[in-house]
Amino acid sequence: MPDPRLLIIGFGDIGHRLAPLLLESDWEIHALRRHPDADDSGVIWHPGDYTVAGSLGFAEALAPDYVLTTLTPVSRDIDGYQRGFADATQNLLDGLGTHRPRRSFMVSSTRVYAETAGAWIDESAPLSTTDRRAVAIIDAEQQLLNASHPATIVRCGGIYGATEGRLVKKIRQGLISPATPVRYTNRIHRDDCAGFLAHLLFREQSGKPLETIYNGVDDCPCPAHEVEAWLAQRLGITPLPQVPGTDTAISHKRCKNTALRSSGYQLLYPSYQSGYAAWLDDGCQTAGLP
Repeated sequence: MPDPRLLIIGFGDIGHRLAPLLLESDWEIHALRRHPDADDSGVIWHPGDYTVAGSLGFAEALAPDYVLTTLTPVSRDIDGYQRGFADATQNLLDGLGTHRPRRSFMVSSTRVYAETAGAWIDESAPLSTTDRRAVAIIDAEQQLLNASHPATIVRCGGIYGATEGRLVKKIRQGLISPATPVRYTNRIHRDDCAGFLAHLLFREQSGKPLETIYNGVDDCPCPAHEVEAWLAQRLGITPLPQVPGTDTAISHKRCKNTALRSSGYQLLYPSYQSGYAAWLDDGCQTAGLP
């Protein structure tokens, strides 16, 4: 049997972590990126911009067995989300032409859910119709799910673990979220995000069934204040005086990871404490930061 061929659209940090897990099992990894990284040994690069129509015209001839999209908004405004998610996905499907991969995978976001009152939700929960950035992501999901080949969507919570992460920079400034009103957040360590994607790809390769939607989150949805206060204490940061918050509309839900667990994947970092503790123990908290 030939080595399985994967095309990754939007090769960033998750791609960097996923590729070695597959390459060691003799997968053939192709990746589209505006500026290819020569340091990723074994990855076959295709320079291009997935937001530009026609940029994926090579995909049909490449005929990948699997496709993975790890897309990002072009900018933080609504148009940036439309171009980075919905338009990019249409460009991918156009580029595949008549080729039908065995399955496409998409790294999506728990932002797509409509829940804003802190309730527990699973993958069947209603989707947002009012958050226009979320609607652009949902549009991309639906395009893949409606395509003429199988697709699996992984809706990730906040992906953390990078030294340059926005949360750590915020806390280093003494800024943490207020304790009231409570605002639940969901997260997953970047190594678990990549590990879970590899797990799903290996399951698909071996013919095991996959769900259509997974929540890519750890076991511990927690109030933002709890997470940030814990991390500030571990970093030795004294938070500035807090002002009670009022905006909970975007992120205030507790996402269940039952489907992830049922797939057989074992989280490396089931809670924020374990994930950030490993980061701190490695001495990474000072790397590249002032």
